[in-house]
This record gives sequence, C-alpha cells and structure tokens, in this order.
Amino acid sequence: QMWLVESGGGSVQTGGSLRLSCARSGRDYSGVCMAWFRQAPGEEREGVAVIYTDGSRATYAEEVEGRFTISHVNDKNTLYLQMESLKPEDTATYYCAAAPVPRALCELGTADDFSYWGQGTQVTVAS
Repeated sequence: QMWLVESGGGSVQTGGSLRLSCARSGRDYSGVCMAWFRQAPGEEREGVAVIYTDGSRATYAEEVEGRFTISHVNDKNTLYLQMESLKPEDTATYYCAAAPVPRALCELGTADDFSYWGQGTQVTVAS
C-alpha cells in the first residue's frame, strides 16, 4: 500500500508561479514511477508530467513543456511540480499518482496506468 498527499495549490494571476508537493508514504519500493495529472471541470484527467524516483524518465505534456518542472527528492520521498508562467488554462485540480513499475515502463500514459492517487489540490489561475 502507498499513500500520497499533495499540497501547494492556490490562486495566482496569469504569469505567476506555484510549486506543488506530493509526500509519499507506505511500502518502500526500490523504484516508483510518479506523475502529476490534472482535471478541469467537465474534462478528462490528463497527464502533465512524469518522473522515475531516481530522477530519470522526466517527460512533459506538450502544453506545459518549458513552463513546468517535475522533480523527486528520494530522502524526503517527495515529488514536486514547479509551475511557471501559469495560464488560465492551467486551472484544474492537480493529482499526484504513483505506479511501482520498472523504470523502462515509466511513461506519461493514461490515468489507468497509475494505481495510487492523492486527494488532489486546486490550482486556479486568474486572467
């Protein structure tokens, strides 16, 4: 079993920045594929960025490439998402997700590829 708890959401103006955190606890795996997803009202949950816990396999959705940075700190078991140059279309509930799979299988796939989820944190970007 694994537990994920997000924090760091909030409201900002267009062009602002936020950093999301996701604290992981529970069973200790040798490696975990971790991702950020987001879901706006009436929309499907979409992948934003993914990373393996050793720092490899970092991949971004085209919509956030160059503006968001995903990172993982092993000794804190914490995943981060640094978001810069935020736009109103980034407004959504952001979810942390995890899958205890081998590194080679860590990709920014669909929500079905991840078996553990946090409760979500709201990000609102005002125009």
